[in-house]
Amino acid sequence: MGKAVGTFLIAILSAVLAIVGYKFFEGDTAQNGNFNTNNSAAALPVASSAGNPDFVPAAANVTPAVVHIKTEYSAGQVSRNPIYEMFGIPQQSTPARGSGSGVLISNDGYIVTNNHVIDRASGIEVVLPDRRTFQVKLIGTDPSTDLALLKVEGKNLPVVPLGDSDKVQVGEWVLAVGYPLTLNSTVTAGIVSAKGRSIGILNQPERGGYVDPAQVANTAIESFIQTDAAINPGNSGGALVNTSGQLIGINTAIASQTGSYAGYGFAIPVNLMQKVVGDIREFGKVRRGFLGVNFPVPAVESQLLRSRGIDPGKVSGVYIMGVQPGSGAEKAGIREGDIIQGIDGVEVNTSAELSERIARHYPGDKVELALLRDGKQRKVNVRLQGEEEETVSDIAAKGLEARLGASFAPLTDRMKQQYRLNGGVYVTKVESGGFFDSAGIPEGTVIARVNGQSVNSLADISKALAASRSGMVRLDGITPDGTAFVFNFPLGA
Repeated sequence: MGKAVGTFLIAILSAVLAIVGYKFFEGDTAQNGNFNTNNSAAALPVASSAGNPDFVPAAANVTPAVVHIKTEYSAGQVSRNPIYEMFGIPQQSTPARGSGSGVLISNDGYIVTNNHVIDRASGIEVVLPDRRTFQVKLIGTDPSTDLALLKVEGKNLPVVPLGDSDKVQVGEWVLAVGYPLTLNSTVTAGIVSAKGRSIGILNQPERGGYVDPAQVANTAIESFIQTDAAINPGNSGGALVNTSGQLIGINTAIASQTGSYAGYGFAIPVNLMQKVVGDIREFGKVRRGFLGVNFPVPAVESQLLRSRGIDPGKVSGVYIMGVQPGSGAEKAGIREGDIIQGIDGVEVNTSAELSERIARHYPGDKVELALLRDGKQRKVNVRLQGEEEETVSDIAAKGLEARLGASFAPLTDRMKQQYRLNGGVYVTKVESGGFFDSAGIPEGTVIARVNGQSVNSLADISKALAASRSGMVRLDGITPDGTAFVFNFPLGA
């Protein structure tokens, strides 16, 4: 009897403790659950019963404001088949259509998309997910960042709230929203796999399409957010959002050998996008400040540093190869060999990051640079100059051949016949340790175009470089073995 009573009392005590414990943890959970209710940007991804992130709320909030952009091109803008032309086969030019995506950023109808989505289009139409159709007014474009701003007439339209791309972290979950492969609104998920990527895509014309040399972007600013969320043709101009449904990037490019998704996509950071579209809306064009420094292209940075006896592993930041005469950088005392490690208190590790940070500023703005010189850290204030104050023509006029580490001569008649070119220059000499040497460009290489312009002399090269405001250079040419190539590199920011 005594043992039964004891057992009963233990059972009652256990039940009481269980109820008290449940109430304690229930109160703690409720308190923690409201911790971030006033800060959606800091909210953590919602977990499902399976323990995985729940993308449903973000997808539901974003998809109504990601639009389908349909473009039409007149017959004269459509490329003709060169094989048909070679054999004299008549071709019928017919209008072509294109498809892309866009993001509503204001409830009165402003839409952001890629410049390449609407470039040269004779007609643009926007279709919302609810099937409403709008005619579009093109407000302006910026080929340097591949952005365009459109406007439709509407009120109380859905919008995608803007996030902060500076706070994006490698490894966080993201969603890509758009209209890939002419499908209806589509959402894919992945993670941020890298930041500050420069891939040279903005200086490459579309394969197989018409290319107007005057339209080739030669001042490209690339500092992409890289993601493994599936992005395909048609996703261009669509939204890359975080799990809170905030816009962190505009989907722009894919890394692929086939033209379809093969693992990685790239998006323009929303903070850079805000500066660009804000300028387009207010001034009709983008106003940028320029620092006036030259740095190596990422692809050959390590080789170039080694050629100067510098261990790349000991360079933390952006190594300055030269300073443009008369620039804000020169006036502030920046020297060749300095390493820029930060701007306005933000650490920079790559030239892409530096270019993006500078591109957010206006002419006349002052920036504080953190430098490493002779092993000692220092801070320098620089007033950025504008296009009217500094151009790359100043560089070209003061030793272009020495800067590139190469000498040039016009193509001979025999070489023109050999390569089937009407003009061009070829590399007569490559200096050991110079830029061309580090980039692997050998003597005998033919250069047909610089920044999309045909060149027949050093003066032509100088003139072509003068069109590049931020120092981005594109070379189109042929190697001595007859292989065509396209090479992009920055001369400065």
